[in-house]
Amino acid sequence: MTTSVFEPRSRGALGERSYARSSAKPYANPYLSGFALGIVLLAAFVIMGRGLGASGAFASAAAAVSATAAPEAARANDYFARYLSPAGSPTIDWLVIELIGVTIGGFASAFFAGRLRRAVERGPRISDAARLRLAFLGGSVMGVGAVLARGCTSGQALTGGALLSVGSWLFMGAAFAAGYAVAPLVRRAWT
Repeated sequence: MTTSVFEPRSRGALGERSYARSSAKPYANPYLSGFALGIVLLAAFVIMGRGLGASGAFASAAAAVSATAAPEAARANDYFARYLSPAGSPTIDWLVIELIGVTIGGFASAFFAGRLRRAVERGPRISDAARLRLAFLGGSVMGVGAVLARGCTSGQALTGGALLSVGSWLFMGAAFAAGYAVAPLVRRAWT
């Protein structure tokens, strides 16, 4: 059963419910986590010769599915062809392995922090279904943006930012500006 992280606390004078966040262990220190992420990024450059990112893993997986379902069409498609071997068979890109590691690491982190549960993170004024629809819509917009920007937020901010790419810094400035501009529009759903 899916639950909200907000639990009813009490009823006000007019019968409305006030909500309080359920108790959870504190998150990791953001400065320590940022430092650790920088070490991981440096290790990726040293060991793999490439930075971090995620959208390339999805493109590689899509190319593999396409090559399995319609090999000739995948080889003829310029976008998918760069993710295939010269023989036209799918290859396992290191970003796929990275994304698998991120998934396993996320589950392990949630488990050890006592946060592993099935829940829909939402505010008290929005239903689970509406929150999931909005999350899907937002994820779709970010996916299209990742294709247009030639990289996902993590690839642009971490890898491109570390390489002092002007485009990456402009992208991140625009992403933060858009986030601050949209926040007042969606704040009501979270408070």
